[in-house]
Amino acid sequence: MAVTLQFNRTEFAGSLGDLGTILPLAVGLVVINQLDATGIFFTIGLFYIFTAFYFRVTSPVEPMKVISGYAIATAIPAAQVQASCFWVFLLLLLLGATGLIDLITRYITKPVIRGVQLSTGLLLLSQGIHLMTGTSNVQLIHGSGEPFLLFDTILGMPAGIVLGGVLGLICLFLLDNKRLPAAVVVVGGGLLVGLLFGRNIDWELVDFGINVPQLLPYGVPSAADFSFALLILALPQIPMTVGNAVMANADLTRQYFHEDGARVTHKRLCLSMALANIVSFFLAGIPLCHGAGGLASRYRFGARTGGSNLIVGAGFLLTAILCGAGTLAIVQLLPLSVLGVLLVFAGAQLGLAIVDIMNRRAVFVILMVVGITLASNLAAGFMVGIVIERLLQWDKLSI
Repeated sequence: MAVTLQFNRTEFAGSLGDLGTILPLAVGLVVINQLDATGIFFTIGLFYIFTAFYFRVTSPVEPMKVISGYAIATAIPAAQVQASCFWVFLLLLLLGATGLIDLITRYITKPVIRGVQLSTGLLLLSQGIHLMTGTSNVQLIHGSGEPFLLFDTILGMPAGIVLGGVLGLICLFLLDNKRLPAAVVVVGGGLLVGLLFGRNIDWELVDFGINVPQLLPYGVPSAADFSFALLILALPQIPMTVGNAVMANADLTRQYFHEDGARVTHKRLCLSMALANIVSFFLAGIPLCHGAGGLASRYRFGARTGGSNLIVGAGFLLTAILCGAGTLAIVQLLPLSVLGVLLVFAGAQLGLAIVDIMNRRAVFVILMVVGITLASNLAAGFMVGIVIERLLQWDKLSI
């Protein structure tokens, strides 16, 4: 029996759970890499709407963090980001359409998945705290903790810490309040602050009308762009995508929704992301995926069905169509510390997934995945965790 899509206050609140992951990276890619804001938010909206009907339960939409993070850090050209979308499409299509993903996942056990989930949760927590303290990459580039507000301090304290602390406490008290959902209050409060105290909001940049993304606005990437995108962007991304966006996401869906989440399989997740990325390639979007962190956040703030995806997807789509390139000005109304609050609670929720692991050997594997991830990256933690877990199955080794 198909899950009925619901539209209510808690679905609306949960629909905001991904914003802490999407908006900082999207803003960075527009500002630093000169990507098209219309294309980015248009394709994100389309992906949300597609997943609402494809999975029926709430499903996260996130930028691919390895690709996005590297692109922002090194300011690579837009054409190379575009080329990475094409390679991600091909690789995920191969994994999903051939069934290879199911063969791979047979050899990956629960402790490794829990390690990925805890690692992702800690990374989200860390990024949330960076956004609240003004030390994220976007804030350091701007040289300001709240670059889009008129003030950087409140009563002598960093504005992000004050705003984040106040809204975080409110969020904590309202987490299970269905009449006044926490995410709605946090995001609504942040938007109010942005409207009242936004820095240099140039409403003339907002191109009210009907705006649609251009087809291949950067042209067809060159052979050099494709080569760079495959070796430097796409291949390092895939292990993280398999570990977090496919395996950890599917596992968490089963925890949350049981039979209702049966449509969220490894194969369908691969095919869903493949479709999103070929659309991004042609319509100037960014590499997109699902992710356990986004799912934990959406669930924690109240989302249960694809109705939440339709709500936020329509919001992204309409904003892109009605505001065009000025979409960025709308997004910048939301203080970065507010996004940090959402990430902190998302990370905490995801980290709690490990509570069903009790034995010593499994905990050791989890800790090794986390340690390697924090020292290098999630893809390395995932792959080394698989090797360690297999070695510990040998009777001569003990922990």
